[in-house]
Amino acid sequence: MLLALLALWAQLTAPALPLQNLGLEHLDIVVPDTAASAKFYNRIFKSAVHQQPLRDSLRYFILLGDLPPDRQVGYIAIGAGQGRPPSIGHYCTLAKVYDRAGMATQLEAAGYPGIRGNGGLGMWPDPDGIDLQLFRPPAGLVTAAVPTTLDVKNDGLVTPLGVDHVMLAVSDVEKSLPYYRLVYGDGVIGRREGGRLWLNLEKSTRIGLEKATDGMPRISHYAIKVKPFDRAAVVRRLQEIGGKVLPSPDEPDVLRFADDNGIVVELKVV
Repeated sequence: MLLALLALWAQLTAPALPLQNLGLEHLDIVVPDTAASAKFYNRIFKSAVHQQPLRDSLRYFILLGDLPPDRQVGYIAIGAGQGRPPSIGHYCTLAKVYDRAGMATQLEAAGYPGIRGNGGLGMWPDPDGIDLQLFRPPAGLVTAAVPTTLDVKNDGLVTPLGVDHVMLAVSDVEKSLPYYRLVYGDGVIGRREGGRLWLNLEKSTRIGLEKATDGMPRISHYAIKVKPFDRAAVVRRLQEIGGKVLPSPDEPDVLRFADDNGIVVELKVV
């Protein structure tokens, strides 16, 4: 009992940052037609589609694995753009401890933005405004999401196994690095590949930082871990449903494509 109390006390008094991260969990894309986007991804991934009412629309979820009883599964959330251009809206990291107030204090003391948005979650923007969402277990698929009523074909070709990485295009990698060191700690700093710097999170997930050559910081692409698949069949499927295969000389082991809204996705076999 004493050891448990000491462990709890240490947890409660520990600094909020750096995070004790548990890896990337999900990401969010915003599109003009959420149903069309859900149907597109359903033709690529062998995975269930769920939905959740949100204001005056439906939010869809592409599960990145089987849904267990505790609903702990990664996913791609598809939300309505509401006039915004198609994009990857945010990424989500799981944290062993999520001390919202303590995190705000540390970030603001270091001269960085605090939380953005109301409600129990909110988003943590980096110096370029790229949004991080944090959950602590139990997290997983939101409890309000149920199997979709969409007329989906359920003939996907690729078995997803979770998020592999997100690539963040920032205004300046070196100037962004102190922020990411504060949030994730020195221990996550990985190797450099050309102009990219990798941050290695738990569960073999990663965040990449690279310079936004067009001057527009954003989440430039995301990658999903998948089982081996028939590349030629997936290329044909993409051509049939309005996707576009993209060259990937920097990562020849992946299949990179733009979805029906131009959002860039990678499939990485593990």
